[in-house]
Amino acid sequence: MKILLVDDEQEFTGALAERLELRGHAVQTVDNGEDGLQAVDNDPPQVVVLDLKMPGLSGIEVLKRIKNQYPHIPILLLTGYGSTEEGIKGMQLGAYDYMLKPLSIDELITKLQKAVGENA
Repeated sequence: MKILLVDDEQEFTGALAERLELRGHAVQTVDNGEDGLQAVDNDPPQVVVLDLKMPGLSGIEVLKRIKNQYPHIPILLLTGYGSTEEGIKGMQLGAYDYMLKPLSIDELITKLQKAVGENA
């Protein structure tokens, strides 16, 4: 899978990217919404993992913009604040699913594979 991780917590994305790459996935990481939008424009991924809480553009705004231009790309939202409300709002706006941090790598991979499979 070709995965784009958009999260301002660089330590988290670095560790997550490494774990996904060890499982054979191609991963690009960016640490803000603007760079995430540019990455999608430059080289569209198969799936986006997007943090909801970031400085600058919020995850919800990034979700709206990606879905407007690339409705076929599934987006999995992450939230570290125990807030299911924003995850549900994101799904209403077109996100495939959401997960709470800290997350299980196996559960994440299962959701990513399902999202990519359904959008193939």
